[in-house]
Amino acid sequence: QFDLKEKRSFFGQRKDYWDFLCQGLAQRRQEHEGIRFVTSLDKLKTPVGRGRAFLRYCLVHRQLAESLQLCLLDPESLCEWYYARSPFLSSQLRVEILRSLYELDGITFHLAL
Repeated sequence: QFDLKEKRSFFGQRKDYWDFLCQGLAQRRQEHEGIRFVTSLDKLKTPVGRGRAFLRYCLVHRQLAESLQLCLLDPESLCEWYYARSPFLSSQLRVEILRSLYELDGITFHLAL
């Protein structure tokens, strides 16, 4: 969420990193299983809650690095969603973040989805 621009939906609801992830993954794939899973959960009402559930899903299924990498491929989209101080806009920091996330793929997470 660091340096995420404030965006609003058509109905005025604040958009969050969940919306960024949905948009980024929709541009790269037909459908992401994690997005489908999270949107099927009726208890989740806010973008932050959906984003957290998506992160847990990706950790359990070892997909966090790949999913985020797909979202970070489009520089125009990054500039649309994040201000200049965001580590996602620095190629060096982006590589370090993704490298660290790929290392998480070696860890087995047992999180309540």
